[in-house]
Amino acid sequence: MDMKQWFKEAQYGMMVHWGLYSLLGGEYKDRYSGIYAEWIQAHLAIPNAEYGKLTKAFNPVFFDAEEWVKLAKDCGMKYFVVTSKHHDGFAMFHSKVDKYNVADATPFGRDVVAEIGEACYKHGLKMGLYYSQDLDWHDPNGGGYLSNHIPCQGVTWENSWDFPDAAHKNFDLCFENKIYPQVEELLRNYGDLCLIWFDMPMTLKENQSRALFDAIKKYQPNCLINSRLGNGAYDYVSLGDNEIPDSMPENVEFDPSLMNGIEGFKPSPYGLYETAATINDSWGFCARDQHWKSAAEIAANKKKLNGMGINYLLNVGPDGLGRIPLASQKILREVAKTL
Repeated sequence: MDMKQWFKEAQYGMMVHWGLYSLLGGEYKDRYSGIYAEWIQAHLAIPNAEYGKLTKAFNPVFFDAEEWVKLAKDCGMKYFVVTSKHHDGFAMFHSKVDKYNVADATPFGRDVVAEIGEACYKHGLKMGLYYSQDLDWHDPNGGGYLSNHIPCQGVTWENSWDFPDAAHKNFDLCFENKIYPQVEELLRNYGDLCLIWFDMPMTLKENQSRALFDAIKKYQPNCLINSRLGNGAYDYVSLGDNEIPDSMPENVEFDPSLMNGIEGFKPSPYGLYETAATINDSWGFCARDQHWKSAAEIAANKKKLNGMGINYLLNVGPDGLGRIPLASQKILREVAKTL
């Protein structure tokens, strides 16, 4: 299948942010997270020794990959993108590279990515994977330490509370020992992927972005790569979070200085664009975030984006038991009635 043509026609997909942070639901001890609950470890500087205790409690007895995928399909979505590793460094797949993963470190003991992949195959949706290729708060050499002059949702971009010596951090070690080999695992072990959704390119060098790009094209030539891989190595452009532009620009000039920015238009080699967006405010599950967009607003966003040739990747944040919030489900089903 021509995946570029498929992507252009797909128009609508589901994104899922799910991990250890989902257990906290935006609260830790006597404090709330910021607007993004999946950033709670960095926002509240939770030490890895404390945050890691969540692995002992992660046993989402109501998780059903088929229910998630069938919801997306019933609502008219054509692809399903799930977090395989977010910035906290915890893998939601059975990684042989690092035991800090859902299969080895939790009583749940199952491979979430594998189960979602099976469900997508069974029900005719294509699977994509989110992977945080730069920030990793579990690794002493995780990225972000060069960018703390830029505001973020955490106390710092990198884990400075456990690993404060930024001057001696070396992202090359994190990349070589964890990032690259985990991406290789995802490419080799989970069937055909429609795309890999990278995020927050801040520390990656050009040769590292290119190494990931080349690995994807080696193992899965048809797998698309979003622009947040960084350094101009991509197949399609991810616009900013929740970005709904007024219009499609006639011409987008190549500006090397903007290649690692995560907002706005960049040149798209195949004319492919996508906006990832939330139904409420947070991406990960946040119990107090009841700021839901209406079905009418989401339907209007979808119509506007698709009218400009931009895909709409709409996120849900399941809770620690594996349940997609009922409010999200109801809104998505209402949107589906307008399609």
